[in-house]
Amino acid sequence: MEEILKIDKIEKYYGNKSSLTKAIDNISFVAEKGEFVAIMGASGSGETTLLNCISTIDKVTSGHIYVAGDDITKLKGNHLNKFRREELGFIFQDFNLLDTLTAYENIALALSIQNVNVKEIDKRIKKVSEELGIKDILKKYPYELSGGQKQRVSSARAIITNQKLILADEPTGALDSKSSKMLLEKFNYLNEKLGATILMVTHDAFTASYASRVIFIKDGKIFNEINRGSDSRKEFSNKIIDVVTLLGGDLNDAL
Repeated sequence: MEEILKIDKIEKYYGNKSSLTKAIDNISFVAEKGEFVAIMGASGSGETTLLNCISTIDKVTSGHIYVAGDDITKLKGNHLNKFRREELGFIFQDFNLLDTLTAYENIALALSIQNVNVKEIDKRIKKVSEELGIKDILKKYPYELSGGQKQRVSSARAIITNQKLILADEPTGALDSKSSKMLLEKFNYLNEKLGATILMVTHDAFTASYASRVIFIKDGKIFNEINRGSDSRKEFSNKIIDVVTLLGGDLNDAL
């Protein structure tokens, strides 16, 4: 199998010498092409920091991160911008939509940056908006949208470019159960039909059960990981909850 993502002994410190916090403690793992990996951990365990380092929002203190064989910890300037534009889709927990643009324009921006022609942009937006149930809100501005609607627009923007690697930080956090299922089924489509590799941080066992593998992080380290294999989603969800129980309540909000 082809390695899309390789995390090699990364560490991340915050603060200074007098007050130093170790957010990530020597984490290593690999995600192969077409994998759907969920990352779970109690708030403050380092899971969001890990995602931020992979997305190049944060820089690692030590170690290396490879995407499709390229060491992204060494990227700078135009090379870094090119990676963010062409290799990565990111669904932010706080949406990161531009207030001065409509939902349509926010989604289109991701394709405009890649110089996709106007007709193709319109075609792709119509398709993804129908799949995510946001067709009726495309002309609205972010301030006119609910949290769930903003999350679906943010998700559409990330997945419309069909990137090799999609990172998602609590993508269902602001969604109702129907919208959550809709988005997760879209993730499965991208993963199974289009071969996209997805890395998703979540505190919710139901959401994590859509993944093919779950990595549990505690105090900045990998605590455990489980694979779905041939299990049904319900069976896998129960296994996830079993690990949550082993963590002694650290992930109570996952339940």
